Amino acid sequence: MTTAFRCVTILAAIVLVALVLTPTLYGAGTASPTSMADLTLLNAANRDRAAAGLPPLQWDGALAAAAHQHALRMAQMNTLSHQFPGEPPTQDRARRAGARFSMIAENVAEGPSVTGLHIQWMNSPPHRANLLDKELNSVGISVVQSGNMLFAVEDFSVAVPSMSLDAQEQQVQSQLAARGLQVVDATADARKTCESDHGWAGQRPAGVMRYETADIRNLPQDIDLRLSSGKYRSAAVGACEAGGSQDFARFRVAILLY
Repeated sequence: MTTAFRCVTILAAIVLVALVLTPTLYGAGTASPTSMADLTLLNAANRDRAAAGLPPLQWDGALAAAAHQHALRMAQMNTLSHQFPGEPPTQDRARRAGARFSMIAENVAEGPSVTGLHIQWMNSPPHRANLLDKELNSVGISVVQSGNMLFAVEDFSVAVPSMSLDAQEQQVQSQLAARGLQVVDATADARKTCESDHGWAGQRPAGVMRYETADIRNLPQDIDLRLSSGKYRSAAVGACEAGGSQDFARFRVAILLY
């Protein structure tokens, strides 16, 4: 038997995927699967993704830790669920385990064999969709045995890297330089501007742009369009902590245009 759950929030789509592992200790730092059950399911998922022309899922130890705690609960309750009474929702479990993401997905299943779990998911359209989602790039898997039954959880995500403010600013500065803008040393002013929702700090700029994104590698389309006008010659970049919901990781940036 399998269950699947998917919902959409203002910031990101949530896709929940769970697997069952033999009892193992998990930590947010585990860089690779810690059991044969984990590895079998990871390899099966990536084999089917390769057949569909998709890149492989990367192992995420924090997601695995979250998946393991939920798999233990399913085994203890002897039933499938994406959230038991008193248990945080999937995105909270993953975040508390240390995962950073802009999208998260989960499949859960129970069955007598590891290979059978993957077959169940692939034969179920919503679970198959999670496994073959081209946007998802990371996974943590856990399989817990209770008697003769395996309870499995796969937690998938679109991972968001952890970056210092300096590193975020350098990423955006390189994008601006590639578009012919000179990057000026007004980072302190740009950071103060980033921290507010209105106005600017320092010298009056010709324009101010603020945005939040989970993909710091690319400028939002509307900002790219504005820069293509040719009105601006230089810019300063400031990053700051994004406010609002903590479930989905994202970056906040301000660009002062001159």
